[in-house]
Amino acid sequence: MKKQTLLLIAFISVILMSCSANMMGDNSKLYSNTWELEYITGPRITFQGLFPDDKPEIKLDKSTNMVMGTTGCNGYNTSYTMTGNKISFKVPVASTMRYCGDGEAVFLKTMQDVTNYRMTADGKLELLMNDVVMMRFK
Repeated sequence: MKKQTLLLIAFISVILMSCSANMMGDNSKLYSNTWELEYITGPRITFQGLFPDDKPEIKLDKSTNMVMGTTGCNGYNTSYTMTGNKISFKVPVASTMRYCGDGEAVFLKTMQDVTNYRMTADGKLELLMNDVVMMRFK
C-alpha cells in the first residue's frame, strides 16, 4: 500500500511540475512577442473593413506592467494588471491623433472588456471576456 501511495504522489508531482513548466513557457512567449490582431469579435463590419491597412498590435512589458502598440492607425500605451490567467487593461491613451475610422474605436473598447487570456496550442494569444474570445493575436 505504501508503494502505491508513494507512486501516486510521485506521478501527481510530475504532472504538476509539467503543468507549471508549460505555464512558464507560455508567459515567456507572452512577453517576448509583438502580437498582431487577426480576429476581433462584435462589429458587423468585416475585419478587413475595420483594419484595411495595418492591423492592431500589442506588446506586454513585464517589468513595467505596461502594454503598448498600435490600433492599426495610432500608437497607444496603457498599464495592465495580471494575476494568473486574469488580465485587465486601463483605458489606453493614444499617443498620436490621426483619424482612423471605426477600427480604432472597436479595438480600444474591446480591450476594456477583456478579463483573462490564454495561449492556444498553435501559439496564438487569445484575450477573453470570461470564456468568450474577444480578440486573437498571432
